[in-house]
Formats: sequence, C-alpha cells, structure tokens
Amino acid sequence: MLIKTFGSAVYGIKATTITIEVNVSQGINFFMVGLPDNAVKESQQRIESALQTFGYKIPGKKVVINMAPADIRKEGSAYDLPLAIGILAASEQMQNTGLERCIIMGELSLDGTIQPVKGALSIALQAKNEGFKSCILPRQNAREAAVVDGIDVYGANNIKEVIDFFDGEESLKPVCVDINAEFMHNDEYEADFVDVKGQENVKRAMEIAAAGGHNIIMIGPPGGGKTMLSKRLPGILPPLTLEEALETTKIHSVAGKTAKDAALITRRPFRSPHHTISDVALVGGGSFPQPGEISLAHNGVLFLDELPEFKRTVLEVMRQPLEDRVITISRARFAIEYPASFMLVASMNPCPCGFYNHPEKKCVCAPGYVQRYLSRISGPLLDRIDIHIEVVPVPFDKLSEQRASEHSRVIRERVILARNIQKERYKEYKGVHCNAQMSSKMLRKYCVIDNAGQSIMKTAMQKIGLSARAYDRILKVSRTIADLEASQNIQVHHLAEAIQYRSLDREGWGA
Repeated sequence: MLIKTFGSAVYGIKATTITIEVNVSQGINFFMVGLPDNAVKESQQRIESALQTFGYKIPGKKVVINMAPADIRKEGSAYDLPLAIGILAASEQMQNTGLERCIIMGELSLDGTIQPVKGALSIALQAKNEGFKSCILPRQNAREAAVVDGIDVYGANNIKEVIDFFDGEESLKPVCVDINAEFMHNDEYEADFVDVKGQENVKRAMEIAAAGGHNIIMIGPPGGGKTMLSKRLPGILPPLTLEEALETTKIHSVAGKTAKDAALITRRPFRSPHHTISDVALVGGGSFPQPGEISLAHNGVLFLDELPEFKRTVLEVMRQPLEDRVITISRARFAIEYPASFMLVASMNPCPCGFYNHPEKKCVCAPGYVQRYLSRISGPLLDRIDIHIEVVPVPFDKLSEQRASEHSRVIRERVILARNIQKERYKEYKGVHCNAQMSSKMLRKYCVIDNAGQSIMKTAMQKIGLSARAYDRILKVSRTIADLEASQNIQVHHLAEAIQYRSLDREGWGA
C-alpha cells in the first residue's frame, strides 16, 4: 500500500516541504532513497524501538521509502516521526485520514517520546503558505509554531498520541498563543541608565545611536564603563514589532537557540561573543550551515568588547553585512542567505596598556605601539561605524553624588518618538526603518544641508581628512539628531555634533 506523509526541510530560515512516500509490498527488505544523510538512514532503528514500546512494529515486508524532491539532501533526525507514521499507515496499523493535509516533524527517542526540532516557526509558516491545515510537532516547539494564524498546531509528547489523533481519538488539542500577552513585559530590563553616574556625553551618543540604528564604538581606559554602558543599550531601543519578532524568532529557532516552550522572542537580541570567536561562528556557515552571531543579533545589538583583540580576518568579514544587512553563505551546490541587520556596538582601549590620553595615569606603551594597536582595526571597518565616542573615567565627585541619573524608560520615549518620525518618512521604502539604513539616493533627498552646513562640512573634510563614506555617515547621524529635536531640516549645530563623533578619523589620533 502506498501512503504519503509530509515533512519539512529548513535551509537558511526558509522551509521546503518534503513528501515522504512509503510503499509496503511483498518481500523482505527496507529501502530508503531520496538523498537522506546518515542521521536519516539511522531512523530505522529508532523507529523500530519506539513502535515496539506501544505494541506496533515495522512490517516484515518490503518497505520502500522515497523522500522527494530527491535532489535536496535530507539532514537530521527530525524526519523520524513522519517516517514512522508513514510506515504505520502503509502497513494498515493506523488510519490515514487527514495525512495529506498535515505537516509532521519530530525526532523519536527509543521509548517513543518526541524530541524538539529546529526551525518550527519556519515550518509552520511554509505549511500555511502551501495550504496545509495542520502541523504536528514536538510539545516543546508547539507554542513557537502556534503564533502563525490560519493553521492548527498540535504538540505531541509521544508517538502514541499522534497515532490516536489520526485514529479519530481526541488525544491532541490545538495550541493557542496570546500574542499580546507575549509582548506584555518585553520592556522590563534590569540594567538601567539610572545607575550610570556621569558619562553624559556617552549617554547622549548612545541615545543618538539607538534613535537612528547607528553603529557605535567607544574608546577609553579600563574601568571607564564601556561594557556597563553597552549592556544598557537594549533598554532604550524601541520595542520589536510583530514582524521583527517573527523574523528574529525564525533565526533563533533555526539555530536551536529558543527557550523551551517559548512562543516568540519579544526583546531585541544582545549578543556578545568572545574575542576568540572564529570567522564561521561570527558570520555563519559550516558543513551544515547555521546562522552566526551577526544573524543571531538581527534586529538587536552585536557587542564586540575589546575590538582590536579580535582576529583581523574575523573583523573584515563583517564589512559586507554591515553594508548590505544580509550575509550570503555560498557553497558549491547551494547558497543560503541569513538576515544580519544589527547595531554594532564596539569598545576598545586606546592602547595596549589602556591609559593613552588618560587624565591621571601615564601611558607606558613604547613609541609606535599605540598606532600599531589602533591599526588592528582597518580604515574601511571604522568608516562603517557611524559614531566614535571617547569614554573618560568618572571623577569621584560624580560617583559619590546622590542625584539620580535619567531612567532608561525616559530616554526610550525620546528614541521611540524619533523612530516614529523615521518610520513615517521611509514608509514607501521596503526594508528601511531607520536613518542608518538610508541609501545614497535617499541621503540626497532627506539630508539636504544649507550653505552654512556645506561650509562646516567642507572644513571638516579638509581638516579631519574624512572619506566619502564618513561624509555620508555624518549626514545620517545629523539627520537622527535633527529627528530627536523634531526638526524638519538639518541645522548647523546638528552637523557640528555629528562631526565630533568621528574621533578616530582625526589626524594624529593615537600618533
């Protein structure tokens, strides 16, 4: 008897429906074709043991399984459940009513319990797009997939529950998720700017970076507060929209990074990889391609502490995704694209000892060491960082004062107002939500400056020696400063403030 069940293969963050054809006929053998990898081929032993637990068996006949389309490699153990259900239905050990309208995925343990899989949200979205009525997934993945409207998602603990479901027993109920409840507490952060004493200029730079989605680098001695300030940045970023939350959750789901029984990621990600990270771990890839840290930081923050300590090759591979906001992993037989629209927040010491330009402590670095240390970060990479800000140690009188600083929620309100202005401005442009994402054409339209502004920019270009890319970055930052003031036009003082955020472009810095 020939039976078809349906599973799903996830490539990048997109899913492809896999048709599993099972034919049981006269003879004794077991064949599996359709380009399965070793993990899929090993499913026979897992299925056999799981079925025996509940009194079922693989029939002692000729079993031929084809996984179509045959030109796509099937990887992983998540096909155990649809394969087992197909074998039972083809051997008439269970009913097959409704199999053609259902996507089934799950890894089987030897006792028949169903283990979680990766990419549940992508699977549910693709199932809905292709007209399937339901999905049966492991219980741990059900809430994640249930955020997709228009398709029933069932969470199963073991294979017996799935068998009973197709035999007409009401063993499984559709999982429901309240989206509004998921977003209810997404603005509560433990780290708050109210705890930061002094550093008003740095907090101002962080506010501008958050308001326009700009990349920022902080330069200062050890203990100046660079890491502390960076960890408070997510608390002033605008909340995720549902569209952004779905996109972020898809990436984390594919990487297997979602929490158990989680429905949606409702907070902007904050990723902080160690400086020993490899190229592949940062940008993604591998023999079985997975998203890297830059994709896991999509719609959030990627924090690189002690930037010069990262390997040069690791830093250079970020140049393209910083511009294009996607990363393409190319192999001989396929290419996978992962989103990578993140805010880069970096910190570094000004020299190897950390005390160059320190107001009190003397730098002990040998001549030339400072410039050699700074040169570990290439000019093209620095050009792609919009805001450079120096962090100086906080004096004792600032540390000991009792006056409270501004709360993150207050700063966040100003950031949201500025983002709303940008959202309205770029509503006609797909994929553009903030000033940092402006193209050259949009820059000419929305960043027009008057004669006085042209004069100050000309002076800055000549004295600081700015590149054309740095010129564009200054215009974008000045547009954000104007938005924070709800100013329709870019004024001279907006440009002047934006220019001062190019510390590392100044001639002689670090010499």
